[in-house]
Amino acid sequence: MTPEPVTPASGPERNDRRGFLRGAGLAGAGVLGAAAVPAAPARADRGTGNGKPRGELIWLAGDHHLHSQYSNDAMFRIDDQARRAVVGGLDWIVITDHGNEAFAAHSIAPQREAILAARESYDDQLLIFSGLEWNIPAGEHTTLMMAPGAAEAEVLQEFVDSYDANVVGARDGTPAHEALAIDALTFLQDTVASKRLDDVLVLPNHPARKGIDSPAELRAWQDAAPDVVIGFEGAPGHQAAALPAGMARGRGLYDGGPGEYSFEGYPEESYRTWGGFDWMTATVGGMWDSLLAEGRKWWITTTSDGHQGCGDWVKNPVDELDQTGYSDRPYNDAGDTFDSTGVYPPPVDAGRPVLEYSSFTPGAYNKTWVGATDVSHRAVMEAMRAGRMWVSFGDLIASLEMTLQVAGNRGNRFTVGMGETLEVKKPTEVELTIAIETASHVNYAGLLPQLARVDLILGAVDGPAEDPDTTVAPATRVVKSWDTSQESGSIELTYSFTLERDVYLRVRGTDGKRSQTGYLGADIDPVGPAIDVPGEVNPWEDLWFYSNPIFARMA
Repeated sequence: MTPEPVTPASGPERNDRRGFLRGAGLAGAGVLGAAAVPAAPARADRGTGNGKPRGELIWLAGDHHLHSQYSNDAMFRIDDQARRAVVGGLDWIVITDHGNEAFAAHSIAPQREAILAARESYDDQLLIFSGLEWNIPAGEHTTLMMAPGAAEAEVLQEFVDSYDANVVGARDGTPAHEALAIDALTFLQDTVASKRLDDVLVLPNHPARKGIDSPAELRAWQDAAPDVVIGFEGAPGHQAAALPAGMARGRGLYDGGPGEYSFEGYPEESYRTWGGFDWMTATVGGMWDSLLAEGRKWWITTTSDGHQGCGDWVKNPVDELDQTGYSDRPYNDAGDTFDSTGVYPPPVDAGRPVLEYSSFTPGAYNKTWVGATDVSHRAVMEAMRAGRMWVSFGDLIASLEMTLQVAGNRGNRFTVGMGETLEVKKPTEVELTIAIETASHVNYAGLLPQLARVDLILGAVDGPAEDPDTTVAPATRVVKSWDTSQESGSIELTYSFTLERDVYLRVRGTDGKRSQTGYLGADIDPVGPAIDVPGEVNPWEDLWFYSNPIFARMA
């Protein structure tokens, strides 16, 4: 199949699509303050129902990577994060404070009380999950997400005490520490089997940022607990880090390089984001596709990774953008520190608008949409495990539905959606339908996004890789692109082909403002996301959405 690249029309700038913050790279940096963002509607009114491959679905926006005052580098109360999430249009969030010795010694009980109080306060507006940003042994940071239940805090305490790399001294990439990570995942799987927890999910965060989550480890983690490890954070938070008003660094804080335990097979380019997405996700035919090409149900998400803002939250005068050394600095006259208490006092706004040091407020920029069967914690987790998810930056689009069906049989039992598998018994003509509702309201930055292009990516499913450290899927490429720069409202795109082997299909879309030939070459990705140069990219002028895949196989 030959790709059909489209070069979006540049044209004159349209003032009606730009807010007053566009200049100087400040658009959406948070300088408006929370009060300038319109309040989101009640949750019951927000589900778009935009994808119904199997019965009625309610699409709920969320964020599985948020920090509170119980993190050693954060500051907001859980109630603050919940309120900010509702204002940002989110339906669910996960509190994922960092695991460390102070957290293990002091934080879990009071954090539990704060989560319970927030659940009660926001019961009809927001689903709040308890979790952890787990320092996975021999790896980097990972979201642990738990279904609500009586044993949440008890399990979290036991898990942190036994398996958090910072607590047990297991950061280095040694075989013994890699084995401990497998033990930890087995423990989590067993907690569900024994009904101590109703459900638990794990998703590695910013997987390529430091290069220490090797391909073999990613595969081994899912092999050890396939119902627990469901994918990774395909696009990191900390997107505001690129703004001059933020930190003038790399999007996602991806501006470093390999370290002692980094996987040697990762190239220099993997330590940067591409269009704001992790290199593993953004590279067509790359790491994510190599997992999908095995037939793995490996899904992507995006999060804010929200930490802190400005304000007088420590007594010592410090650079607001400097995270180092906060945990042992006194924050009151009694000499209390995070290390001694496991908690920071909430921020003091001091009459200034809250500007995150590197991440936008929850829901302002990153959204993960899940197609749930009802509005409940368990339904959100089941939808995530099933792969009924798509992700977007800056509210580029309002809704997305993707279905695959035997040609001429749309809507019946031969129709499947994101995360599902269409099965046929012989070579069969099939049709992919992509239904998009474009943005009709300005986003957090005061801009009305315009979808310029949609790309369809198709790959072959060949079964388990011979080399667990493989990072490529040679049969994957962009097979079709559509110019949508002149379209608005409801858009329907179709693609037909003869299914003759096992494949998967996924789509992405962009505002078309920053593109370059894909990392693996023009034959694979003619017009892909551009690599992000630290301090030189305004994230509001480089918006993308990505779907999770649909599979099809010869039964």
